[in-house]
Amino acid sequence: MTRPSLDLLVKTLPKSPGVYQFYDKDGKIIYVGKAKDLKKRVSSYFNKNHEYGKTRILVKKIADIKHIVVPTETDALLLENNLIKKYQPRYNVMLKDDKSYPWICIKKERFPRVFQTRKVIRDGSEYFGPYTNVRTVRTLLELIRGLYPLRTCNYDLSEEKIAAGKYKVCLEYHLGNCLGPCEGFQAEESYNEEIKAIREIIKGNFKDSLNQFKAQMKALAADMQFEEAQKIKEKIETLQNYQSKSTIVNPKISNVDVFSVVSDESYGYVNFLQLSFGSIIRAHTLEIKKKLDETDKELLELVATELRNRFHSRSKEVFTPFPIDLGENIKVTVPKLGDKKKLVELSMRNAKLYRMERFKQVKVTDPDRHANRIMAQMQKDLRLSEEPRHIECFDNSNIQGTNPVAACVVFKNGKPSKRDYRHFNIKTVEGPDDFASMEEVVYRRYKRLRDEEQPLPQLVIIDGGKGQLSSSLKSLDKLNLRGKIAIIGIAKRLEEIYYPGDSIPLYLDKRSETLKVIQHLRNEAHRFGITFHRNKRSKAALNSSLEEIDGIGEKTITQLLKRFRSVKRVKEASLESLSATIGTSKAKKVYEHFH
Repeated sequence: MTRPSLDLLVKTLPKSPGVYQFYDKDGKIIYVGKAKDLKKRVSSYFNKNHEYGKTRILVKKIADIKHIVVPTETDALLLENNLIKKYQPRYNVMLKDDKSYPWICIKKERFPRVFQTRKVIRDGSEYFGPYTNVRTVRTLLELIRGLYPLRTCNYDLSEEKIAAGKYKVCLEYHLGNCLGPCEGFQAEESYNEEIKAIREIIKGNFKDSLNQFKAQMKALAADMQFEEAQKIKEKIETLQNYQSKSTIVNPKISNVDVFSVVSDESYGYVNFLQLSFGSIIRAHTLEIKKKLDETDKELLELVATELRNRFHSRSKEVFTPFPIDLGENIKVTVPKLGDKKKLVELSMRNAKLYRMERFKQVKVTDPDRHANRIMAQMQKDLRLSEEPRHIECFDNSNIQGTNPVAACVVFKNGKPSKRDYRHFNIKTVEGPDDFASMEEVVYRRYKRLRDEEQPLPQLVIIDGGKGQLSSSLKSLDKLNLRGKIAIIGIAKRLEEIYYPGDSIPLYLDKRSETLKVIQHLRNEAHRFGITFHRNKRSKAALNSSLEEIDGIGEKTITQLLKRFRSVKRVKEASLESLSATIGTSKAKKVYEHFH
């Protein structure tokens, strides 16, 4: 329920689009949000029980509410974005904008220069960008300079100064990189035609330049100027090569933004692709720290608005993997097939790859954050009451029914804790009985932990289906531990996960990190158990063939294996070499047994 002081504020809010701001008791903004209907949206914070703890804490801290009514939803989006960046409220997602990005500038001057800059000066010059990758800017400028000879000097090339002969051509002119407008060797009209073509290339439109160069090449070839025609041909090849690298879809898809999002418990990753004439002219992925368990739709709406503002996008159409609201002036399309669908898939793949890269970086630089994220994800995926910081997994090994053993492996904070691994020889079960063996091992393990007052795990994983899980539950019941330890079973065939008392299994996404941790546990338990079983079986096989010999005891067997290293070599040894090791009498018994 709302507090008395807030109740009146909420009731008197308008049913209009706008932005609302929550303040704490110290008068500090703690949350900014947008709404189509301010009254309905703000009331929802106080009229329902919130699933997430962070939202409940936010509502408890609200001491005052202010709002700003705006004409349209688009205005609300933009205002929300600006307020978040200005005040950085504690419970809003973090949108960092401290980086200065490079631009390509066409300077407003006579014979304009084209260059890279990180400062935008409002002097009438044209700025294209910003670009997220400086390598893209350099490659584009190299392409432009290879196609069109432009001046690089910063002289004031006014008509009066050129006519007065104030300037002389420099080395760039003699190298062929400039046509010498400073001495009047190039007409302003010709130079501006080149600037016009450059403007289109920066926008991603190569068609006009290609047609122009092809016409020049044919004219030169017809005039027998083959060397000049070859130079133009090389420019055409350069432009076509650059175009082939940058064009990834149908060139008819022009002036479009593509957005996608992937997220986990704590972070969201939004990828942005900007297209012009079928070419990707910008790609950027933003990592956002969640504050109130925002949905993917909420993240995408907020970040799409932010990135379009940041990169000055004027596209009227946006492709996304699901419907979002970016205001009435932006057409949002959810492609179902063809090149448009491939673009959204490409964006999604970029977001996922960026997420994986960040995971790898965080795993090295901040292992605690990595572990916290995995634990939070496992708690959510497996529907646990607490994070499974301590997990134990059991596996039985009884190949061909001999030497039954079991293994228990332990993971702490998502990593193997090998010093806590334990082997078990099955003591009370005759023959190969997986269910009874599991019941015995689980009982022995947790009876000991309970008796020694050692910490119990938050999660126990049984390698097997419903049968093994039921047997394990019997042991927990005997120890009065049922309900105190979460326990699940994982079946091998389809990786289905079983819960006590639930006949319908849970199927996790095959690529989920939770399933990968469980599989790692299961594989470790299997490896650890098989190794122990193999060693025990080998030792039993070694000993049994020598123990069958009358009059040969354990001490003699040890002497023989120490000397000959294996039963096979003992079998192949001569009577003389056996006598030298264990004496004539015993050597004769061993030799006669094998021969």
